[in-house]
Amino acid sequence: MIREAQPAVSNSLKRALWRHYVKQYHESSCSVASVVTVINALGEVTRGAADNVTQMDLLDRVRAGNWKKRMSPEGDGGKHGMPFRLFGDVVEESISVFGIPVHSIEAVNLWKSPLPDREKKELLRRRLEAFETLGNGVIIIHFDQGAYVPDLNIPHISPVGGYDAATSRVTILDVDQSQSPYSVSFDRFYRGISKPYAFPMRLGEMSNGGYVYIRLR
Repeated sequence: MIREAQPAVSNSLKRALWRHYVKQYHESSCSVASVVTVINALGEVTRGAADNVTQMDLLDRVRAGNWKKRMSPEGDGGKHGMPFRLFGDVVEESISVFGIPVHSIEAVNLWKSPLPDREKKELLRRRLEAFETLGNGVIIIHFDQGAYVPDLNIPHISPVGGYDAATSRVTILDVDQSQSPYSVSFDRFYRGISKPYAFPMRLGEMSNGGYVYIRLR
């Protein structure tokens, strides 16, 4: 893992993501911080100005996945956090509620996809390259944080903040309060979002992660 500083030069979408990057407000709210970062960045690049949406705005207006209940101390029937099976719905409704014009939204479950790893990797790499060079799409990952950060083997969510094709390194805008942006190799990045979570997690909702791809054009 390599710590990353904010880029001095990049496309407008990448700059907006770094500018609106926020930290989660409690230990289970990584989904909220990740989506609000993306909503404000997309609002800026598609409409010329960010709406300055807050994490509480999201929870008050987005109903998918019983998001607000899941973020409360009581949880949704005792369930906290955001499993990948619901995360795509949360992202899609957030985009709709705040009127962000996008081409498509796709939740990609790499663990359950029948495609060969080679094909899944090639598509993901093309999307990372397009984000970096064209600024025409955003990737939010649902991943095993321990694959990137020692001693944190828990499901986690954060946006991608960059991709260096020359070194095949991916920058993660980790919304964890204890983390700064860092980069990992593409292979390590892929493992973190494609492998099943630790056994105790698989007994509940958090069986595995993946990524949500938001395409602008």
